[in-house]
Amino acid sequence: MPGLRKSFSGVPVVERLAVWSAGHRTLTISGWLVFVALAVVVSGLIPGGGARSVDPGESGRAQEVLDAQPGVQGIQESVLVQSADPAAVRTGVAALVAALGDTDVAGIWAPPGAAAGPTVTTDATRLSADGRSALVTYQLAGPIDGAPERFDAVTATVERVADRYPGTRIVAAGDRSLSAAVEQAIGTDVRRSERISLPLTVLILLVVFGALVAASIPVLLTATVLVATFGLLQLVDHWLAINSAATTMVLLIGVAIGVDYTLFSLRRVREERAAGRDTAAAVRIAGRTSGHVILVSGLVVAVCLAGLLWVGIDVFRGAAVGIVLVVVIAVLGALTVLPAVLAALGPRVEWGRLPFLGRRRASGRESVAWGRLATAVTRRPLAWGGGAAVLLVLLAVPAAGLHLQDAAVTDSLPRSVPAIDAATRMDTAFPGAAAPARVVIWSDSGTRPDVERVRAALGGLDRVTVIPYGDAVLARVPLGGTDDAANRALRELREDTLPAALDGYRVAVAGRTAFAADFTAQLTRRAPIVIAFVLVIAFVLLLAVFGSVRLAVASIVLNLLSIGAALGVLTWVFQYATGYGGVVSWLPLFLFVLLFGLSMDYHLFIVSRIRERRSIVGGIAASAGVVTSAAVIMTAAFSIFVTLSAIEYRMLGVGAAVAILLDATVVRGVLLPASLSLLGLYTDGGRPRDHRTGADRASGTRHDGVASVANADG
Repeated sequence: MPGLRKSFSGVPVVERLAVWSAGHRTLTISGWLVFVALAVVVSGLIPGGGARSVDPGESGRAQEVLDAQPGVQGIQESVLVQSADPAAVRTGVAALVAALGDTDVAGIWAPPGAAAGPTVTTDATRLSADGRSALVTYQLAGPIDGAPERFDAVTATVERVADRYPGTRIVAAGDRSLSAAVEQAIGTDVRRSERISLPLTVLILLVVFGALVAASIPVLLTATVLVATFGLLQLVDHWLAINSAATTMVLLIGVAIGVDYTLFSLRRVREERAAGRDTAAAVRIAGRTSGHVILVSGLVVAVCLAGLLWVGIDVFRGAAVGIVLVVVIAVLGALTVLPAVLAALGPRVEWGRLPFLGRRRASGRESVAWGRLATAVTRRPLAWGGGAAVLLVLLAVPAAGLHLQDAAVTDSLPRSVPAIDAATRMDTAFPGAAAPARVVIWSDSGTRPDVERVRAALGGLDRVTVIPYGDAVLARVPLGGTDDAANRALRELREDTLPAALDGYRVAVAGRTAFAADFTAQLTRRAPIVIAFVLVIAFVLLLAVFGSVRLAVASIVLNLLSIGAALGVLTWVFQYATGYGGVVSWLPLFLFVLLFGLSMDYHLFIVSRIRERRSIVGGIAASAGVVTSAAVIMTAAFSIFVTLSAIEYRMLGVGAAVAILLDATVVRGVLLPASLSLLGLYTDGGRPRDHRTGADRASGTRHDGVASVANADG
C-alpha cells in the first residue's frame, strides 16, 4: 500500500497517525509489543514494597502514628464461646484461656472465673446476662517479624480447644482473620469475574462481528493494553497505593474501553470496505472519523476521572490513576497498532465467518429498527422526549433520599465465610466486639504515655483492651449498636470522653466506624468541587469539539439524567428493596465521574455520525449497531460484579449496568434525537440529506469527522 506512506498537509493528526501506522505496520506492531514488554520489565526494576494508603481525617493521623512505630504489630483476635448451657460456656472459657496461656500471647482478656495468670485480665462485661455467651480476647506477642507464623500457631490452638468441646461454639474473629477473609473473598471474586468475563466477551464479539478473526482483534488488543497497564501500575504503586479494588476496576473498565474503541474503528473499516473502498482508503477514513472520536472520548474519560484526584483520598487517587492509565494506553493502541493490524489483515479480517451472521455483520448495514424509532422521535420530539425525560426523572426520585452507609465487614461479605459468621454472632452477643474503635494515644515529647493511667482513664468503658504499642498506646473500644448509635458513640468518645480522660496526651481514633465517618465527611466537603470540575471541563471539551453551546449543554443534561436514574435505581434496590439501608459512601461520586466519562463514548460516536450525514435518523441508524454492541459488552462486564461476594461490588455492578442500558437506549435512542430536533439542530424531519458540494459529490469526498462539519448553531 504505497499510498499509505504519503504525507498529507492539512490532514488531521489522527488521520496522519493512522495512515503512517498502516503504512509502517511491521514497525508499528513490533513497537507496540516492545512497549508492552518494557512495561512489564520496568515494573520489576525498582525494589521495595508498595506504598501504603493513608486514611482521611483523624483515622489517617492514628494510622500514621501506628505506622511510625517500627517493628511493632498489634494483632488482636477475639474468640466467642457460646452454648445453651452456661456451665459448658464456663468450661470452654477456662480451657481456652489455659491453652492460650501456653502460646505466644502478650495479654488475655476474659470473663471472671477464667484461669488466673499474669497476662489474664478479667472483665464481667465479657459474659452475657444469660451466661450463654462469653468473649475472650488475646493480644499476639512479639514483633512484626514472624507474626503470621505465630498467629497461625495460636489459631491452631484455638481450633484444638474447639475440637475438644464439639457441643460448644468456639469461633474467632478479629484483625487478621477478618482481613484474611476479605482478601480471600476479593481474590476469589477477581478470579471468578475473569473466568466469566473473558468467555462471555468473546461470545458477544463473535455475534457482533460474525467472524473469528474480526472477533479476536479486540480481545488481543485489550489483552496487551491490560498487560501494559498492570505492569506500569506496579511501578506507580511504589509512590501511590493501588489497592485490589482499584485493580479490579482497571480490569473491568480496561476490557470495556478496549473493546469499545476496537468496535468503533473496525466497524467503520468494514462499512467503508462494504461501500467499495480498498483497505487503504477504509483505514484512512476510519482514522479520520472513528479515530477522532476515540481520541476525544479518551480525553473526556481521562479528564473526568482525573476529577477524583480533588477528593484528597488515597484510594480514589489510586483508582483514578489506574483507570486514566488504562484509558490512555487503550487510546494509544487504537490509534496506532489497530490501524496497522487492520491494514496487515486486509480482507483476511473476515476469515472464519459464522453461518447466518458473517455476511450480514461484514456488510455494515444500518439498523432498520433504530432508524424507525429515530424517525418517529424526530416527527414528535416533544412527546417522545418528554415521555423519556419523565421516565428518567421518576427513576431518579429515590436518589433524593439517598443514605450513605458504609458496609461493616459482616455486611460486606456473606455469612457463608466462617470468619464473617463468627463476627456476626460476636456482634450480636457483644456489640462492636468484632471491629472495635482503635484509640491511639501518644505524647509530643516522644515518650510513651503511662499505660496504667490510660487503663484507669478508660476503665469505665465496657470490654476495653489497652496495650503498649512502641512509643504509643493502643486501646480498643467497642462501639456497638446500629450505625447511628455507633456514630453517636464515636462523637462522644472523640469530643467528650477522651479529651476529659487523657488531658495532656495526643489522641486519635481509627477503626471501621471512625474511618467511615471521616471518609464521608471528606467526600461531603470535596464532592461539590469534583462535580463542578467534571461539568466545567466536560463543557469546555464538548464546546471545543462541537463548536455548539446548545449541543454541549444538551449533552451534559442527557448524561446527568441517565446518571440520576441509575443512582435512583441503585438507591431503591439496596436502600429499600434488599433492606441493606443505604449505599456505600464512595460509590455515588465514583459512579458520577466514571459514568459521565464512559457515556461520552456513545454520545460522541452517535453525534459525529449525525453531523457527518447531516441527518438525525441517518446518523442514529448508522451508529446503532456499534453502540448496541458496545453497550451489551459493557453491561455484561459490569453485570458480572452483581455475582461477586462484596456488597460494594454488587452495588457498582447494578449502578453501572443500569446506567449503560439507559444511556444506550432511552437516552441515545430517544432523548438525543428529540433534543436535537427541539433545539433546531439537524431539523431534517428524519430524512437524510446530502450537504456535499457538487465537486464533493463528483469526487466522492465526504466531510467525515467530529470537528470537520460546520457549527450547527450558525
